[in-house]
Amino acid sequence: MAIRQLNNAVARRIFLARHGLLAEPTGKAGPREIAALIEDLGFVQVDSVLTFARAHDMILWSRRQRYRPQVLGLVHARDRAVFEHWTHDASVIAMEAFPFWRLKFEREREQLAARWAKWQRTDFLDQIDAVRGQIVEHGPQSSLDVGDGEKRNSGGWWDWHPSKTALEYLWRTGELSVTRREGFRKIYDLTERVIPPDIHARNADVQETVAWACATALDRLGFATSTELANFYDLISKSEAREWCAAAEAQGEIVPVEVEGADGQVKRCFARPDVWEGVGDVASPKRVRLLSPFDPALRDRKRAEWLFGFRYRIEIFVPEAQRTYGYYVFPVMEGTRLIGRIDMKTDRAADALVVRAYWPEANAALGNGRLARLEAELDRARRFAGVAAVVFEDGW
Repeated sequence: MAIRQLNNAVARRIFLARHGLLAEPTGKAGPREIAALIEDLGFVQVDSVLTFARAHDMILWSRRQRYRPQVLGLVHARDRAVFEHWTHDASVIAMEAFPFWRLKFEREREQLAARWAKWQRTDFLDQIDAVRGQIVEHGPQSSLDVGDGEKRNSGGWWDWHPSKTALEYLWRTGELSVTRREGFRKIYDLTERVIPPDIHARNADVQETVAWACATALDRLGFATSTELANFYDLISKSEAREWCAAAEAQGEIVPVEVEGADGQVKRCFARPDVWEGVGDVASPKRVRLLSPFDPALRDRKRAEWLFGFRYRIEIFVPEAQRTYGYYVFPVMEGTRLIGRIDMKTDRAADALVVRAYWPEANAALGNGRLARLEAELDRARRFAGVAAVVFEDGW
């Protein structure tokens, strides 16, 4: 049987539809709708950087522009519709996925003690029982509440005191869960006090977890290699994903497809047999959309570069003189194309969204129509940020 091909235009539509970026970003954005959106995406990365909006808030706003940041707190701490844990990074994840994270807890338990002992020394291992006991006795705790008398360094984000490291270790290995955030600070409690009892009681073995991880990743990506399936949640190994793909293909659950990249090169992937259905039913909006650097559609930088011809790298840790663009610039999408990147920040003192620079992609010149669409999106972003005006710096 001939292997079916997806040209680049169709592939983009399939991928963006699965990521909620093909439809207009309208509609209700209450707790129920945002919980459903997170489930549709699989997870939403949580990040602390705040120039315009935190990554998780911007990801949700890009798809539902009525969204406001307080809603995620309700979804998490009140409704328990999501839990917070690690994928490739800290993320909020649909609560129904929690039983499959038990495999990650077990594997982290085996790996982190040795790895973190080399990084943070072994002091934190001596504090695990004390930190656990403090939470058992006193309830939810933050890193400020543990480690009384320990030296608290100021050497950077990852310069943790021993009890803080123990707290994170207990979270990463599943004994603790994040019950809420105060500001951006995590508050931890015993997992059985955070996860709804019916979900906490469920278990999934390795085979069930591999099957769930691969199937749900494929449904969210539309098409993928086995490596991309393994990388989606960072929950299983690449060899486990390869084995699942072989078995699923033999059973007719998935089929091989050849997908055209932005440069015309073809990559062999897997997809559901009905992946083509409905692709042409939704007209992609012409509007311009501002995306977080951590948007799920861009998280896999190599895939984004192959599919869209858009090379994006975070330059936060690059010395200023060596940056190509800026400290934290936002990708800009129009329809199914990534057309540029923009440097902007919220200036509370000036009550403004300040635009410092814009860099168009090749063959995406900023003509009058595109400029008007960009300005309209910046005005929507200004309202989301809660400031009075959009201000363009000279020479932007």
